[in-house]
Amino acid sequence: MTASVTIFHNVVWSRHKGVVFSALHNMSAQGAIKYSMVQIADTEIYRIGFSEVDYSYHRYPMHKLFDGCYEDVPTWKLITRLTWEVLRTKSDLIVLPGYHRPEYWAMLAACILTGKRRAVFCDSTGRDRPRKLVTSIPKRVFFSLCHGYFGFGERSRDYLMSLGAKREKIFIPCQAAAMPRSFDPERALGERVHYRSGGKPVFLFVGRLSEEKGVGTLLEAFAGIRGRLPGATLRIVGTGPMGDALKAKVAGLGLSDSVHFAGSLQDEPLSVEYFSATCLVLPSLSEPWGLVVNEALSHGCPAVVSDSCGCVPELIVEGESGYAFVPGDVAGLQRTLLKATEAFADAAGTARRCMSVIQRFDPPSAAASIARGCAMMLVD
Repeated sequence: MTASVTIFHNVVWSRHKGVVFSALHNMSAQGAIKYSMVQIADTEIYRIGFSEVDYSYHRYPMHKLFDGCYEDVPTWKLITRLTWEVLRTKSDLIVLPGYHRPEYWAMLAACILTGKRRAVFCDSTGRDRPRKLVTSIPKRVFFSLCHGYFGFGERSRDYLMSLGAKREKIFIPCQAAAMPRSFDPERALGERVHYRSGGKPVFLFVGRLSEEKGVGTLLEAFAGIRGRLPGATLRIVGTGPMGDALKAKVAGLGLSDSVHFAGSLQDEPLSVEYFSATCLVLPSLSEPWGLVVNEALSHGCPAVVSDSCGCVPELIVEGESGYAFVPGDVAGLQRTLLKATEAFADAAGTARRCMSVIQRFDPPSAAASIARGCAMMLVD
């Protein structure tokens, strides 16, 4: 007998979820489990201006509930519509998009009322979401009422277990990035070597310009080492609420000639940034995973990241694919950037090592892990 699973996700904006769901849909056509994907809205307010919603990454039948921004939909309307969607579906398993909004609790209640099995996505880690008694109690209750959990990485598993989830009920699909349409993995090594032929130190940040990304730490660290690295530049790709403040900080540090704000980039222009950089730098104070690290490694570009990033255990192999440092530690980041400049001077060798680390973090592998988890929850 064919079983059915309905997966709810918050926004279409997430390209990486689009390529994973597309791979899952392809598997569905040949397997005993049929998957239905429901997207709640197009985007979220803090994504606006960073990149456009691109439906071409979503190659599967999609049921979208609301147009526009998630936050523009009244909570009562979200609760009503999502509860109805759960009540009316005939699926055997419902995968909830999270646990931190009232509408997700309403969906959980609807699952219980109709006797449907339920799982939940959890992107957080203990470093990203430190446990507090007032917030951990409701999470423990929510998780105790679910039949399984999808986390991302070792740190996500540890976080779930700290809130009462049983290890055997936690499934860890790998985080997979949605690569630019112009990206060709067979040409990536040659492109990396070509763009790094000049050898000058180029540090790259890609992400939202917001407080939690720690870009201020990066600017201070770069100011301290610029004199030791002739011709070094820092390129900042992204937009966000701290854009003007960071530009003022650059001017105040006297870095206007060596720090360049490139704005929001996608596809081939972004690939060129990865190919050209000595390393990506992700100095986040809070970061559930860090998909830009996946993107960088796929381009043969190593990464220097703060230890708050969820991807560290899986993707950062010291001296091979990157280095980790203590978040907010300017002196520590300075030492790490200098070390990275020397360790990754061999563009070809570094690129091969980065690509070796990232090769199993692809959409089909992520989809297969989700399918395996759903299958186990359906027979349990």
